[in-house]
Amino acid sequence: MKKILILFLLASTLSCTSQKNSVSDVPPTKYINTITETDLKTHLYIVASDEMEGRETGSLGQKKAGNYLINQYKIDQIPFPKGATDYYQRIPAAFLNASKNENLPDSENIWAYIEGSEKPNEVIVISAHYDHVGVKNGVVYNGADDDGSGTVALLEIAQAFQIAKNEGHGPKRSILILHVTGEEHGLHGSRYYAENPLFPLANTITDINIDMIGRSDEFHKESNKYVYLIGSDYLSSDLYNICEEANKNYVNLFIDYKFNDRSDPNRFYYRSDHYNFAKNGIPSVFLFNGVHADYHKPTDDVEKIEFDALTKRTQLAFAIAWELANRDNRPVVDKSGS
Repeated sequence: MKKILILFLLASTLSCTSQKNSVSDVPPTKYINTITETDLKTHLYIVASDEMEGRETGSLGQKKAGNYLINQYKIDQIPFPKGATDYYQRIPAAFLNASKNENLPDSENIWAYIEGSEKPNEVIVISAHYDHVGVKNGVVYNGADDDGSGTVALLEIAQAFQIAKNEGHGPKRSILILHVTGEEHGLHGSRYYAENPLFPLANTITDINIDMIGRSDEFHKESNKYVYLIGSDYLSSDLYNICEEANKNYVNLFIDYKFNDRSDPNRFYYRSDHYNFAKNGIPSVFLFNGVHADYHKPTDDVEKIEFDALTKRTQLAFAIAWELANRDNRPVVDKSGS
């Protein structure tokens, strides 16, 4: 009897230890806090510098920016995805110019990957476009907010997940970090991925898309502690609830749904890269700060970025991804999307 009691106590201890080490029991706060203003600023001053020549699709400047992103993933020991030969998804000029010939050269999506520990075949895509509009009349359009802000957010989110994984708390589902090209010319890079996915779209549970999160718009002059969420409830009630809970539990921004209205004339839901996932039935959410006076102008420079707001919005994107990666069930598609 005494031996049975000892074995029972030992089994209970091991069970408790196992539960404490379970990813789902680990709050993301520690890893959220690895996303810092300092790191975002360091990256953005490089990605949105004149040296990158406005990151026009397929240009040498964009390729320089891409090399910087890849080097950061190598420094952080974040690999390219399984099934890929390197960090590039190459897109031929013929595809980029098929709908309207703008004489674009070959270009590349860039991807990095954190494999899930329990459900590695289920994938969360976190996307942002790293192209901008290049040089016009000898003036560089740096695109610090559009979408330098989303580009560097992905670097920080990936690093946070990798730190968690290094400490034994990696995500249960896999994370695909996807820097897409050709957004400014018609969402080409995300469309190419959706038509040529590395992982089956049926296994892609959500796209979290980040496009312009470093500034404030005219509707929020009093405070930048907000973010627009667009599309979270179009396909999935679960995704909407996850976004709300992640914000409430970890970041506490004001979520503005102004542009989520299906009758909104701006139609932002259809104008960024998440749409190429959503139209394929993948629950998607778009994080956005709204447009401002420097939108698509040469004055969209790093000096105007509000790094406190950029940091909080990046942290929210990470918190949403963390919840999606570690919850028991993938978000249920219970709405039509229309």
